[in-house]
Amino acid sequence: MQNHASRAATFLKDDARTDWHNNTLWHVRSKRDKLVHGIPEWESIRQLGSDIKDNVLSNLDTYLEQFVAKAEANGVIVHWAVDAKEHNEIVHGILARHKVDKIVKSKSMLTEECHLNEHLEKHGIEVVDTDLGERIIQLKKEPPSHIVMPAIHLKKEEIGELFHEHLGTEKGASDPQYLTEAARGHLREKFLSAKAAITGVNFAVAETGGVVVCTNEGNADMGVHLAPVQIHCMGIEKVIPRAEHLAVFTRLLGRSATGQPITIYTSHHHRPKVGGEMHIVLVDNGRTKQLGREDFRNSLKCIRCGACMNTCPIYRRSGGHSYDHTIPGPIGSILSPGKDLKKNKDLPFASTLCGSCSDVCPVKIDIHEQLYKWRQIVSEEGHLENVKSIPLAGAGAVLSRGGLYNFMGKAARTALKIAPRALIYNQFNAWGQSRELPEVPKNSFKEWYAKNRKDA
Repeated sequence: MQNHASRAATFLKDDARTDWHNNTLWHVRSKRDKLVHGIPEWESIRQLGSDIKDNVLSNLDTYLEQFVAKAEANGVIVHWAVDAKEHNEIVHGILARHKVDKIVKSKSMLTEECHLNEHLEKHGIEVVDTDLGERIIQLKKEPPSHIVMPAIHLKKEEIGELFHEHLGTEKGASDPQYLTEAARGHLREKFLSAKAAITGVNFAVAETGGVVVCTNEGNADMGVHLAPVQIHCMGIEKVIPRAEHLAVFTRLLGRSATGQPITIYTSHHHRPKVGGEMHIVLVDNGRTKQLGREDFRNSLKCIRCGACMNTCPIYRRSGGHSYDHTIPGPIGSILSPGKDLKKNKDLPFASTLCGSCSDVCPVKIDIHEQLYKWRQIVSEEGHLENVKSIPLAGAGAVLSRGGLYNFMGKAARTALKIAPRALIYNQFNAWGQSRELPEVPKNSFKEWYAKNRKDA
């Protein structure tokens, strides 16, 4: 099984793509900085958003019950799903009852998490992702590499080739305007013929029983307004107490995600259209388990803006697919170990622990601290690979004994000076496979300090 480092090495083979990916995401981070620096109360808004989420997590059962009662009073059919399997079965059951054979779906990381597309396609239902980025990767048969910009790893020339193959666009065409118009025409027919529409949910308001869906393309609205059956799939942590709190999160979301004041479409859905049905599927899928982990419950505050990915030096240079998880980047690296520690044991180490992810998080999740805590758990539960556990055990023995530390330091400095290069740069020196070791000092810092302190 490949780990993050080996998958990242594959991405890094294309130097031009790596540099472009890195620079593009940093540009988005820079747009975010420019906007938030013009808001004197930005840190207060972040704190308020974090406090509201704290309140939600401490009273999640109460708010969910209130939300369900209000939604059902509005004529909405609410379903509860304990895991991904039950979520998929519920959605398929709704579609089967209405004899739906084709649906349109807007961006939803929850349905990606549950692998809904594959489940429905196995039952003969055509699923069309209508977000442009999602449609691109669906045609390419890839998972999203970013939660807000799912096709950010692809260049316009590659998309042009893909559209030529699947949509019949001109060969060699790569003009974004032309490709976008072709996608629009392609998707318009899908919207008109679909019998049901599925969306994700950004926020669910306990006070009103309504759900809020934020997009920049209007595709979620198009699907919901045209199809007689609408299904909104949401994680249970998406609920917020009151409608007035939306002002806090809509200010935080757009700026943090793409550096814009607000998403272009912020749509509220409270009840089914005349002659139609509205369903909401509330999904746990490990969320209550994460809620019970005191050190990691804050991860459930996430509003899926992707700001931590845009700033992370590891994500920017390794690409989203290197994480092999629905949610990549720093936030994914603290969520995934809670789902399967053995499988995702390497992800907490895919970080420099620089803290930039925590600095930009709009709801102040302590991401880098949780990464460090997961590293400790990985070690304590015996999931460290031998290439890490054996050197760490040796380092622990040396660092705990002053005399041995001094001797080993001197021995290492001598060996590095006289040993042949082939002996130092070998398969066991992972650092040296792509870097030069620093110049060997003449003496240790302790020796230098002792001498200079005397001279002073």
